[in-house]
Amino acid sequence: MAKSTWAVDPAHSEIGFSTKHMMFTTVRGSFKKFDATVAADPDDLSTADIEFTIDAASVDTRNEDRDNHLRGADFFDVENHPTITFKATDIKKTADQEYDMTGLVTIRGVTKPVTFHVVYNGTGKNPWGAEVAGFEATATISRKDFGLTYNATLETGGVLISDQVKLNVEIQASKQA
Repeated sequence: MAKSTWAVDPAHSEIGFSTKHMMFTTVRGSFKKFDATVAADPDDLSTADIEFTIDAASVDTRNEDRDNHLRGADFFDVENHPTITFKATDIKKTADQEYDMTGLVTIRGVTKPVTFHVVYNGTGKNPWGAEVAGFEATATISRKDFGLTYNATLETGGVLISDQVKLNVEIQASKQA
């Protein structure tokens, strides 16, 4: 298959994250608004051009107070940094339908390289005849690397929020004519 343009279907895609809360529970969230530019041959992602732009204010953890705190100056500071971006810089095949995709992630004005493990789940026709492809990508980042240093020490020891944040991206994309 040749390199083609693919449109990410937001109704069948998700950009999510999780982190430890109080050292022993997990809080999950996602971003409801994002856009992507993808030019790829799903059979060989090593030549793909991939960029994502996330509306940081669209963060949703199912708790309005927490979401508002995440939008504020302690975390994403969406007033000054409304977007989170990713641009792939290097994609290497690691196994059948698996890749390591390194790219530049910018959060809160800080840009760092992050490597995602990507799995290509296959391609097929949707009920309307369009060719669609599915992908999953995971990575773990240090939030401190991006200036997200807010925390609180617990009286029982430990901290309120883990430094490590797991990122989980699930994408369904439609091939464009």
